[in-house]
Amino acid sequence: MRAVYGGGGHYAFGPGLMTPAVRMLLWANVGVFLLTTLVPPAFYWATSLFGLTPQLVLTRLWVWQPFTYMFLHGGIGHILLNMLVLWMFGTQLERIWGSRFFLRYYFITGVGAGVATIAAGLLPAAFAEPTYAGVTIGASGAIYGLLVAFALYYPNAPVLMFFLFPVPARYFVMIIGAIAFLSVPRSGGVAHIAHLGGLVVGYLYLRYRRGASSRSGFGRLGVMADIKYRYLRWKMERLRKRFDVYPGRGGRDHEDRIH
Repeated sequence: MRAVYGGGGHYAFGPGLMTPAVRMLLWANVGVFLLTTLVPPAFYWATSLFGLTPQLVLTRLWVWQPFTYMFLHGGIGHILLNMLVLWMFGTQLERIWGSRFFLRYYFITGVGAGVATIAAGLLPAAFAEPTYAGVTIGASGAIYGLLVAFALYYPNAPVLMFFLFPVPARYFVMIIGAIAFLSVPRSGGVAHIAHLGGLVVGYLYLRYRRGASSRSGFGRLGVMADIKYRYLRWKMERLRKRFDVYPGRGGRDHEDRIH
């Protein structure tokens, strides 16, 4: 999904080596998936106990479910896509933020998506009843949170829409957000509410932190994270100017990346 131009007529796939938090999340998800796949009864047991069922959270107070549901996946395609996006986008974000804030953001958006699913189950709408009694699993809520974060930091970076044609990241997120919103009434086994919840929670959280940082002078993101981000932007501007002066070297904007 990402192809970063490396000069000399070749491309390097992906963002490079995995960062520590991304690696930890990937192995945790893959480990749980292998356990529940190789031991079939474990999948039913784990899904019933650790998947997100709003009815059980509200009536039996199984309050761990909005957290644990993120580590369960229903099939190879489900976990493969989620882990691919986690690596492609999460690695870049962890490099900017640092592992501590990255993990905090990941779990805030994942849990926030779970809370949104619970809230949706209480609405007076046709989709509410199956949402309230159904089971939601997967890291997609947190993954959508990573996508909106990437779009906020790299709004013009091309992302391959449906793996076919590049779209600027900010428009890509708008499109998938609209798809999730319009698909909520007819979920068809896909947790569109969790997807939408991850997008909204991620956007609001980062905007709030940015506003808090502006008001206080540092905010919880931390001074070093802001300095690292500004330094990265400065490096990209220098690369752009260098490649503009020496077009024969085949340089491209550091932000010219496809997902």
